[in-house]
Amino acid sequence: LVYTTEVLGNIRESYPLPLILSALGAASIGLVWVLHQTGCFVLWLNSEARFLRTLRFAIGVIAFGALATLFLSNAQVPSFGNVYNQELAKNGPYSLFAAFRNNELDYEAFYPKKEPREIFPEIRKLLSTTNATFLSETPMDITRLIKSEGQEKHWNVIQITVESLSASFLGTFGNKENLTPNLDRLAGEGMLFTQFYATGNRTDRGMEALSLSVPPTPGRSIVKRPHNEGLFTLGSVFSGKGYETSFIYSGFGYFDNMNYFFGSNGYKVIDRKAVPKSDITFANVWGACDEDLFRWVSREADESYARHKPFFHFVMTTSNHRPFTYPEGRIDIPSKSGREGAVKYTDYAIGEFIRAAQSKPWFTNTLFVIVADHCASSAGKSDLPVKQYEIPIILYNPALVKPAKIDTLCSQIDYPPTLLGLMNWSYKSRFYGKDVLKMGPQDERALIGNYQKLGYLKNRTLTILKPVRQEVVYEYDRATGNLQKADPSKGFVNEAIAYYETAGYFFEHKLNTAVHDQ
Repeated sequence: LVYTTEVLGNIRESYPLPLILSALGAASIGLVWVLHQTGCFVLWLNSEARFLRTLRFAIGVIAFGALATLFLSNAQVPSFGNVYNQELAKNGPYSLFAAFRNNELDYEAFYPKKEPREIFPEIRKLLSTTNATFLSETPMDITRLIKSEGQEKHWNVIQITVESLSASFLGTFGNKENLTPNLDRLAGEGMLFTQFYATGNRTDRGMEALSLSVPPTPGRSIVKRPHNEGLFTLGSVFSGKGYETSFIYSGFGYFDNMNYFFGSNGYKVIDRKAVPKSDITFANVWGACDEDLFRWVSREADESYARHKPFFHFVMTTSNHRPFTYPEGRIDIPSKSGREGAVKYTDYAIGEFIRAAQSKPWFTNTLFVIVADHCASSAGKSDLPVKQYEIPIILYNPALVKPAKIDTLCSQIDYPPTLLGLMNWSYKSRFYGKDVLKMGPQDERALIGNYQKLGYLKNRTLTILKPVRQEVVYEYDRATGNLQKADPSKGFVNEAIAYYETAGYFFEHKLNTAVHDQ
């Protein structure tokens, strides 16, 4: 509700408010009439209650409610076994203000933890790879030199981060509705990762993982936190190699602190406010349509190419978002018909962009990455419904990568090191992710979470850390999406704690700032 333009505009564009408000007004008038006919108003007007007595009573009620907030919290609501019921039990004005007040959680105060002498050697062990050398003996330093064999490839990279693109929308993953013919073609001609998971359920979480390669620490994402300047990001690695880096967003980038985060970490920011109105042919409250956005991306690529500069673009779409409106006549589903139409329009826009790019002089040396920020829905009856975190990622350019299906279990934090590994880069790293193409079976895992629950998926088990100092383990059946409680000894509690506890520590103590190869 802080972002009133987007939130209220989204409600206005998504729902028939005149009809709804008229119905509510009519119902209110009817209720007043009924109360009048039954004499309730007469009883109230004739009440002998005194003003001061009523005022004292009201002050007492308000004071009691205010004092209660000092001793009660939503964390004290007992577990119902069903997340829907539990959230309904907490619903109301108190939850609204409690969420706003407590949108950042201190890992050490609320979650299972280990002593520093245990946890920092553990994370260094988990991040070790055959091509990485730690640059310090200090346990609290994960800075590594990543060495790659072969000649470095200085490809341009256009990363298209698609709003709410669940894997289940793609025909490649079994969808029968033909919503993504272009993405399905690109998946067949490019490198497709079939077990790739979003770290969270909001756009800023996806941005955090795809740019910082860090686990989803509790509370709000680093993108929205204060003191998030000068961090070690994928963009900082590209900048260190002489690339022009840009964040290109079709909406207003003040939303979710996007502009500040990317602008304070070395990216050139281009959003709806930065382009002339003539560059926008269609827009809703969330942003310009995807076709407009891709036209801006192509123009930026043209300008970098003209300056003989390699480029890395972090592109963020908005068309696949309620109210699901887009230009008419592009696809066979009318605008504002629902999510399926928005998915198909986004697929159409990506297909047109790739086709147009093929005529550009920079195309043959440009890798296109299509990846979701998160799924369209991640709600469920379980603590973390793993199936609703599956998203696609496709690396495409027939001149640069061969068609392949990668079945390794991984998540968004693994994208940055995988991309750089594919380009044979040597660099200093503070990433938590690993190069998926070099992972062994023992390395496979995925980190997923929401505002409070932190998940670690490995060997078909899901370990969840949650307040207050709770840990629970489930057996996960990917075919059905079912989770069954399991013996805690089958989980990977120590590994989960190592990832999440140290990630919070490093940000709090400014140990994940940018490093350079100089």
